[in-house]
Amino acid sequence: MTWTLKPHPRFAGRPGPVVLAVLDGVGVGSGGPDDAVKLAATPTLDALWAPGVRCTLRAHGTAVGLPTDGDMGNSEVGHNALGAGRVYDQGAKLVNRAIATGELFEGDMWREVIARCRAGGALHFLGLLSDGNVHSHIDQLIAMVRRAAADGARRIYLHALLDGRDVEARSALRYIDRIEQVFAELRASGCEAAIASGGGRMVVTMDRYNANWDVVRTGWEAHVHGNARRFRSAREAVETFYAEMPDRDDQYLPAFVIERDGEPIGPMRDGDAVICFNFRGDRVIEISRAFDDDDFPYFDRGRRPDVLYVGMMEYDGDLHVPKRFLVPPPAIERTMGEYLVRNGVAQLAISETQKYGHVTYFWNGNRSGMFDESRETYIEIPSDRVPFNERPWMKAAEITDRLIAELRTGRYRFARVNYANGDMVGHTGDFRAAVVAVETVDLQLARLRDAVAALGGILVVTADHGNADEMFQKKAGEVLRDAAGNPLAKTSHTLNPVPFAIFDPARTDEYEIDPDRAAGAGLANVTATCLELLGFQPPEDVVPSLLRFR
Repeated sequence: MTWTLKPHPRFAGRPGPVVLAVLDGVGVGSGGPDDAVKLAATPTLDALWAPGVRCTLRAHGTAVGLPTDGDMGNSEVGHNALGAGRVYDQGAKLVNRAIATGELFEGDMWREVIARCRAGGALHFLGLLSDGNVHSHIDQLIAMVRRAAADGARRIYLHALLDGRDVEARSALRYIDRIEQVFAELRASGCEAAIASGGGRMVVTMDRYNANWDVVRTGWEAHVHGNARRFRSAREAVETFYAEMPDRDDQYLPAFVIERDGEPIGPMRDGDAVICFNFRGDRVIEISRAFDDDDFPYFDRGRRPDVLYVGMMEYDGDLHVPKRFLVPPPAIERTMGEYLVRNGVAQLAISETQKYGHVTYFWNGNRSGMFDESRETYIEIPSDRVPFNERPWMKAAEITDRLIAELRTGRYRFARVNYANGDMVGHTGDFRAAVVAVETVDLQLARLRDAVAALGGILVVTADHGNADEMFQKKAGEVLRDAAGNPLAKTSHTLNPVPFAIFDPARTDEYEIDPDRAAGAGLANVTATCLELLGFQPPEDVVPSLLRFR
């Protein structure tokens, strides 16, 4: 198949750039009292949503390659779909298949792990303990734990990162109790199995994009060396933290270590094996490097045990992180970015640290680096290192400042930008801050709209998944409340569709949304749509455009 993009037969594009703005975490909700998007003052979004070229898109479940339509979308699979223009089976689906078929347990890496166990080493599982299905799933962990015991592992330890972000804010004990039940069964059959350490995902281990290596250091000290506040059980740790920190959700609980007779029960030793059971890569790349890299400048690791470290998947295919993994990642090829550079189109990608990897690595099909440095510019605006509800405006203004300046140079025909506010502030569960976050994005979108119009371009607006559109927990449509009557915060993504709108001030009647295509459309349809707006005929191997040309 050729890489050449043919001119569109009915639309030559505009003289200015096509700019795709991804409003991270801004879904189309019910408009109820928990919908920070609807309750925010958003004159720019409202104007875009007025009668014009717009529709909603599916951004969860099978529309982005996840196993079922009950699975929330996330920024990684969302940007994969946006950048590829096709739907690929994603991490959870690949792992489920590998476990169901037994392929995972027949691979060389699993056999190496078991060989270490049979030689007397302990097996450590490290990852996010929940059923959120965004980074990991407890069912996959249980399947591997049971198989490891059956294959000869006699000592199994879990280093449990607490969620509270992709699941209910204070649900850690539900998952702790479930895995403890499995461990009790294994102990009855002669296998020592226990939780050894843990902590909240946002402060222990799961940093991303080199934002805060202290988070990784804290996890390393707890998981590897057994250095953290000690408790007799994980349940005791969580219950103690809940009592001491009534305003802190699971994701922010401090590190802990389980002790017996005054000593940590599961520090990592020479000869052990470690499986990181997260299937999503962004928040375990750094801890993987701490285990794998000989040259490691980010913190003093102290004693570095000789362990066999294996990831659930290869989290970065170009940098080969980690060096060993159980399940190959989806092979995403022929992305929009590569098509454009092969056709001489200069493009710009920009966001702040928290979403920089999404407009680059994930957009490009889980590929690090550029396709052609002469035709691509990637810009990262450093994120604040504070809880995002304390500064819900984040770096939206700085992103817009730089983006507009770059567009005015005239170098770029296509640009993509991610505004992280709706997602990152939504994850804090702070409703008022989420409203401010959405209003901030709306203000910056107005600036961007006016700049694109002045350049004779087109602005395309969408989102990668919902979050700020549902800020309270519900049951049967009713908001759940605590004993004081306050709504219970919801910190996870949503199953809601996301907006899609085109701002093209030069448009007359050349094109409109095709209602038949829009009826079942998802994020993958955006690629062909943007290619058409650039004046190209989309290639045959991408999902069709949302547009109908007259």
